[in-house]
Amino acid sequence: MNKDILVTIEHIRGQVAELSYMMLAAGRILAKQTGGEVVALLLGHNQQPLANDLGADRVWYTDHPNLADFTADAYLDVVAGQIQLASPRAVLFGHSSMGMDLASGLSARLNLPLVTQCQKITLVDDALQFVCQLCGGKMMAEGVLPEPTALLTMVPGDLSPDVGRSAVAPEVVTQEAPGLEKLRIKLLRYVEPDADDIDITKESILIAVGRGLSNKDDLELVEELAENLGGTLCASRPIVDLGWLPTSRLIGKSGRIVKPKLYLALGISGAPEHVEGFMGSDMIVAINTDPTAPIFDVAHFGAEVEMLDLVEELTDQLELTPV
Repeated sequence: MNKDILVTIEHIRGQVAELSYMMLAAGRILAKQTGGEVVALLLGHNQQPLANDLGADRVWYTDHPNLADFTADAYLDVVAGQIQLASPRAVLFGHSSMGMDLASGLSARLNLPLVTQCQKITLVDDALQFVCQLCGGKMMAEGVLPEPTALLTMVPGDLSPDVGRSAVAPEVVTQEAPGLEKLRIKLLRYVEPDADDIDITKESILIAVGRGLSNKDDLELVEELAENLGGTLCASRPIVDLGWLPTSRLIGKSGRIVKPKLYLALGISGAPEHVEGFMGSDMIVAINTDPTAPIFDVAHFGAEVEMLDLVEELTDQLELTPV
């Protein structure tokens, strides 16, 4: 049985996603347990330089014009062939919209077992055991990773993207692309948020609000806190969908990817699509009344309190002692 670990690489607009570096870090941990190597799967067009800092033993690079941007049709055809060729012990995907789309399609096409929202894998009595989230992180499931090949979508947890980077360029093996001319789906264009608002990707302090904020009027309290901290207000998807903040303030897979010095998450549960947007932050502080909220799994510090009580207390303290 092959002991290697394949890791699919996500990239957009010429940049590798932070989540992919975290998956390489997870792949390295898993490969130590299996005794295999880490192989990164990079698909693109004229994008081989993206492989230069990937923390893998080697990179399989497939170049084709129809791989310049992610589409499920094209990626499924290529990655399915690579899995059949390698017969790896496991294939890792980030638990993102792309990762879930690709992993589920491959599971159906190749009849392979799929473990979703996996938090960690450990070696117990010579068997690989997984721990994954259920019901938005409120329940955990454990089991033995099926053999000989299993697919996993993984949530970042406490994995550092720096561990998935390499200062030395790995070996790159170029692979031929299958016929990709008759695809059902293709990317037409990217729709960018309005440029009139502040660019939150350049802010060093971000205060994010989520579903835990039930009253639009309370946004003023959070905004006052942000001003006292010298930070900027942003949000998860529910707040933007309600129209309380513009799309330019959205953090996550369908919004902005940010790397502030401080990310203060108020009333945010921690859905993987949102977490992906701020995992590069130097410090993550989570405030939530639910002690089982997945946000606490990725936060450096957390408090199980009513968010508005804390907002008011912090604001009072900052007004007495400005930052």
